[in-house]
Parts: sequence; structure tokens; C-alpha cells
Amino acid sequence: MSATAACWALLVSMCIVMVSNGLQGTLLGLRATFEGFDTATTGFVMAGYFAGFAGGSLIATRLIQRVGHVRVFAALASLASIAPLIHVMFIDPYVWFGGRLLTGFSYAGIYVVCESWLNDRATNETRGKLLSVYMVLMIGGMGAGPLFMNFAHPTAVDLFILASVLVSIALVPILLAASPAPSVETPSKLGLLELYKLSPLGVSGTFVVGMSNGGLVGMAAVYSNSLGFSIAEISLLIPLIFLGSVTFQIPIGMLSDHFDRRLVLIFVTFAASVVPFVTISHGDYSIFPLMVTFFVFGGLSFPMYSLCLSHANDRLETTQMLAASSTLVLVAGVGAILGPPIASYCMTYIGNDGYLWYFVVIHLAVGMFALYRVTRRSSIPLEDQENMAFGPQMAAVAPAFTTDTYLEIADGYETTEEDNGDDNDSNKSEISGP
Repeated sequence: MSATAACWALLVSMCIVMVSNGLQGTLLGLRATFEGFDTATTGFVMAGYFAGFAGGSLIATRLIQRVGHVRVFAALASLASIAPLIHVMFIDPYVWFGGRLLTGFSYAGIYVVCESWLNDRATNETRGKLLSVYMVLMIGGMGAGPLFMNFAHPTAVDLFILASVLVSIALVPILLAASPAPSVETPSKLGLLELYKLSPLGVSGTFVVGMSNGGLVGMAAVYSNSLGFSIAEISLLIPLIFLGSVTFQIPIGMLSDHFDRRLVLIFVTFAASVVPFVTISHGDYSIFPLMVTFFVFGGLSFPMYSLCLSHANDRLETTQMLAASSTLVLVAGVGAILGPPIASYCMTYIGNDGYLWYFVVIHLAVGMFALYRVTRRSSIPLEDQENMAFGPQMAAVAPAFTTDTYLEIADGYETTEEDNGDDNDSNKSEISGP
């Protein structure tokens, strides 16, 4: 509670920002339909967010080092508040792509600011709980955003203005808070290839889960509209994705603390592939079965991001966390760029069921790769794994070890040359995570 109280302004600001983000995603999907954009064009527009997201992740660390957390947050939030107004002023798919690019760029930096700030304020004893509070507020805010769709029609300007105003309001708590921002230290460099050598499953899983979550969030409104649901029904369906995520996140995290995280990941991803398959098999696309589908699938798909991030960060030292954050945000962003257009093409060439088949295939792919990784590396003993924090999602920095904790765990393992060049560095101890 004391750690949460010390970061209350940041948490409140992020919650408000995510309400705007959730509103914009649903609003643009519906407005694109009303403007006559075909499914492929809408997928292109929605992919702009994730393209910007990948770009923002590349420079966020340097911006924070240069001017500090608060100024970066304020500058990027100001940019994010402009984007909704661009969409309503210019009805053109290329302009909309640029608007989504700007939104994704801004949000990527905002996430890195927030998560590095929280990790700085947390201790090993409070980090997991603090980041869980952050995750619940953030995903809860994103899930609440679509509910505002009931206040005005997507063809009006009201909701676009509201999305802009919400981001502007989010600046107030963090700029007026008395608590100081974290000091900025020079982080260790950690490139994509080096991170992949440390954690192939963490990087690969983050990429594929980015594809899943990008397609899920980016095209859910379009898919629902294609089934003939009303705006009110869609405004109820979309939040169920995030409600499921909030509901399942902590139980899945607790399981990952008591069992091999890779086994938890395998179970969750295969279960996620079963949910849309069952929906396709039954062929019932009425509102209540789809509400269950969105709730359960969202509850399984989104926590997988945290599992992958925890896996990657389990093997990092404290000074590598900020660099790893930017790298993993980039990986997730690139995956999410591909999500909306691939899902839209599946819908175009297969039909509405193509949207669900997309998730079946990519989650099976994650599960098969995770099974392969289990055969390549032994698991961490449970008594050591229980001390590992479970990271949040949405391009979050998973909880970090202190250097001392890292070395204490490393002392219990023998250095191995097996699988060198793929999974481990021959100069490092064999520490396995998910």
C-alpha cells in the first residue's frame, strides 16, 4: 500500500490515458466501417498504431536519459491528445494511418516511462504487487473506454474530442504530484540478438503474442460489426476482452510462481487456441456465446504477454532492464503491426470465421515452440522460481532482480555449453525460465 501510495499520481494518469486508448481503438474501427473502408483498409489503418509503437520504443530510453521521466510523459501525452482530432478532421485512410502512427509512438514512450518509474520505486518485496495494481488499473481503464461509445454516435465528433480531452486530463496528476521522479542512470545496452540468445522463448513468444493481441484489439470491433451487432452490443463485447484479462491475470501469475513457467505458458496458449475453435465448431455467433468467447480468450491471451516478459526478464541484471524494456516493446510492436492486416485478410478470404482461425493457428504455434524449448533446457527449481516476480502486460517491464539476487540464483547452477549460440551464452550460468 505504501508503494502504491507513493506512485498514486502515475497510476491515476495511466488509468485515464488507457481509458482514452480503449475508446479510440473501438471508435476508429466502427467509424471506418461507417465511412465505407473495406476490411483490408481498416486493418491497414489499425496497424499504424503498432508501427508507431515499435518506433516509439526505439527512442524512449534516449528521451528519458536526456530530459527525464516527467517531461517525456508530458510531451508524449500532448502528442497523443492531438491524434484523435486528426481522425475527425480528415477522413482518409492514409491520414488515419498517420494518426494511429502518432498515437502508437506516443503510447510506447508513455509505457516505458511508467514501467521504468514503477520498477525504480518498487523493491523485490513490493514489485510484483505494485505492478499487479498497475496492470489492473491500466487494463481496467482500457476496458472502460469502449463504454463511452454509448454517449454519442461514431459519426459525430463528440467521442473524438472526448478521447483527446481524457489524455490532456491525464497530465494533471503527474505534473502536480509532489513525489520526485526517478533518477536517470545510464543503462546497459542489450540488443535484440543478445536478448534472444538469453531467452529465445521470451522474445519469440512476445512477438507472436503481439500478433495475437494486435489482431484481437485492432479488429474486434470490425469483426463484431460484420456479424451485425449494434453499437451498444459492441460496446459491451470489447470490454469483456480486458475484463477477462484482469480476471485471469493474477491466477495465471500465481500458477507461474509454483510451476515451471514454460508449462504454464504451454497450457495457457493451447487453451487459448481451443476457445475460438470451439466457437467455430458450434457456429453460434449470437451475443451471449461471443461474450463468453471474448471474455475467456482475452483472459488467456493477454496474460501470455506477461509470461513471456517474465521469462525474458528472469535472466537479466538490473542495469539491463530499461534497454530490455525498449527491445521487448519493439518486438511486441512489430508483431502487433502484423496482427490487424493478417486478421483482416483472413476475414476477407475465409469469411468471418477467418478472424477466429487466425487466433487458433498462432496460439498453436506458440505452444509448439514452447514444447520444443522445454526439450532444450531444464527448468528452474521451484524454491528459486517462487522468488521471481510476475510482470505486467501491455509492453511492460517485467520485475527485475537486483544484481545480488541474480548472482545468488546463478551460484546454484552449473555453466553449460549445451545449445550455445541459441539459448545461452557460454560465459553465463544456465538459468532457465519459461
